[in-house]
Amino acid sequence: MRFTLRQLEYFIATAEAGSITLASERIHVSQPSISTAISQLEIELNTQLFLRRHAQGLSLTPAGQKILAQAKAVIEQGQNLYIAASEASDQVRGTLSLGCLLTFAPMLLPEVSHSFKAAFPGVQVRPTVADHSVLLAKLERAEIDVALSYDLLVPDGFEFTALAELPPYVQVAETDPLAAHSAITLKELEEREFILLDLPLSRDYFLGLFAAAGATPNIAAQIQHQEVIRTMVGNRYGYTLANVRPKNKAALDGRRLVGLRLAGEHKPMRIGLIRVGQQVSTRMVRSFEDHCKSLISNSYVPGMEAPIMNMRRSTPS
Repeated sequence: MRFTLRQLEYFIATAEAGSITLASERIHVSQPSISTAISQLEIELNTQLFLRRHAQGLSLTPAGQKILAQAKAVIEQGQNLYIAASEASDQVRGTLSLGCLLTFAPMLLPEVSHSFKAAFPGVQVRPTVADHSVLLAKLERAEIDVALSYDLLVPDGFEFTALAELPPYVQVAETDPLAAHSAITLKELEEREFILLDLPLSRDYFLGLFAAAGATPNIAAQIQHQEVIRTMVGNRYGYTLANVRPKNKAALDGRRLVGLRLAGEHKPMRIGLIRVGQQVSTRMVRSFEDHCKSLISNSYVPGMEAPIMNMRRSTPS
């Protein structure tokens, strides 16, 4: 046997991405390295793994589809060796497949991953960034070990461990007249143009805030990308509601934003860890959970203003 686990990993990444270019971006390996690895694997196995279509990218051959399933099993068995060695000793080693919700991943993921690797040098963190429903599906299929997300909808069969609460607030441009206000109600915002974060569950959460307050939002746009919303708000297209308070107060085009207290009592978002219930967790996953509990709280969330300060501001007068 002269193929390597790395060649199998590159093959799997390419098969899942559908192109060498996308695989290169996802696993941060150069395209020539991936292409060479796949060619060597095809030579060693004496079979063609992909059909190469210039316009449509790559598609697996029938043999490639069968080999993909076996390759995933081999990689999983290899990972199990690290897990077994870790469990048999006091060392924490192996690859942690970590999911993270896309709305707060830019702030949370880098420090959480880096600090965990610093604490446990034998660990590699393989991140996946997606929306809540995708993370749940990947947990169920055992494609990721644990996920950092919200508790908006956690179905039966999953366990959620809360880490920090993020109260909702209003976000406006620094040049908007509303920026001079210290607080505002949802009723007072009814006539103003609202830019809604149109992601599964997030959409229902924000609209639910209006419903609970007996208010009706004037929805001017529904957008799935938070940074696009921040830029539009910065350019006075309207206001938005958010829970995440980045330390960086500027949108990507440099225009500054201001956060206003949302007057009244409103359900906060809760950041936490989600994993499949009744599943025996490995030493590595348990170590990661303990690490997150010590790192993330209402007093500190990486990349964000301290939630506890915003909770004080949100207390009704």
